[in-house]
Amino acid sequence: MLDIFRGLKNLIKVSHFHVDSPVFRLHYSITVMMLIAFSLIVTTRQYVGNPIDCVHTKEIPEDVLNTFCWIHSTYTLKSAFNKTVGRDVPFKGVDNSRGRTDDQKYYRYYQWVCFCLFFQAILFYAPRWLWKNWEGGKLHALMMDLDIGIISEVEKKQKKKLLLEYLCDNLTYHNWWAYRYYLCEVLALVNVIGQMFLMNRFFDGEFLTFGIDVLRFMERDQEDRVDPMIFIFPRMTKCTFYKYGVSGEVERHDAVCILPLNVVNEKIYIFLWFWFLILGILTFGCVVYRIVIILSPRMRVYLLRIRFRLIRSEDIRTIVRYSKLGDWFLFYMLGENVDSVIFRDVMHELAHRVGQYRGARGELTEA
Repeated sequence: MLDIFRGLKNLIKVSHFHVDSPVFRLHYSITVMMLIAFSLIVTTRQYVGNPIDCVHTKEIPEDVLNTFCWIHSTYTLKSAFNKTVGRDVPFKGVDNSRGRTDDQKYYRYYQWVCFCLFFQAILFYAPRWLWKNWEGGKLHALMMDLDIGIISEVEKKQKKKLLLEYLCDNLTYHNWWAYRYYLCEVLALVNVIGQMFLMNRFFDGEFLTFGIDVLRFMERDQEDRVDPMIFIFPRMTKCTFYKYGVSGEVERHDAVCILPLNVVNEKIYIFLWFWFLILGILTFGCVVYRIVIILSPRMRVYLLRIRFRLIRSEDIRTIVRYSKLGDWFLFYMLGENVDSVIFRDVMHELAHRVGQYRGARGELTEA
């Protein structure tokens, strides 16, 4: 079974080169890896037991009944969850329906869980795929291996000169590049919120409050509580099989089915509920952070000063004053990847050139 998950390690490989934020990486690395792993666990059912086992009569072959109930779904009775096991009902949710159909709760999701988890993984990777194509390797090309501080002085000087010339010649031309990344972060937020509603629809409106219901269940008295995990992911359900009798009459066969896979499903989805909640809060904070950066040049100065302390404050103020938001984002990402001393030298020279150029233009304008 370990061989199945060995291919997932590439999703969480540690890299010293980054073109996005840590929160954004949680979406396409950790989350995608978990969703694919969960999908594989559910798919490889031979490792976690049979997906369904129904108590059958001799008149119906075991495989036929199990396949029928797996394909056509099973059901429980809502009122039977509040009754006492061993006295009123044999299992939670299993009771005599007495011909009533309004009390039945059908479970049709379990055969689609593995596909849904894989589809969710694709959606989480989509913003990363967009940004990877839009970014186009720009940052990696500008780095020119300057993340390695130990290189010859001649090579270092030449590469610093090339980087500096690019930044001077293309100053104020990176807004669209940065806004594309910000759009990907917004898409990541929309995706994680949409995933919650997608799963809520998948579980017939029971998922949005799933985590809260589980916490409340743990705080209640044992006699007054109904386990929400059993209500959404029942271990014992009912199934009705119809067939023709000897005389041509339709015979009704009632069966009790065990769903051992739901023991795994309930653990997967309670974890995903809390993970998506945490991820959504972090992503929302990241989007708010981007909005503040867009609206406040002072915040850009402050963030550069806090993150890159080797750079002089006056150089940072000069660069932010004469550049735009996209340039700031490029500088910040370069500083995250390039050697700190080399980045300090490049920024110092850039501030000197920009200050001289803008000052000369100002004098010409006044003249």
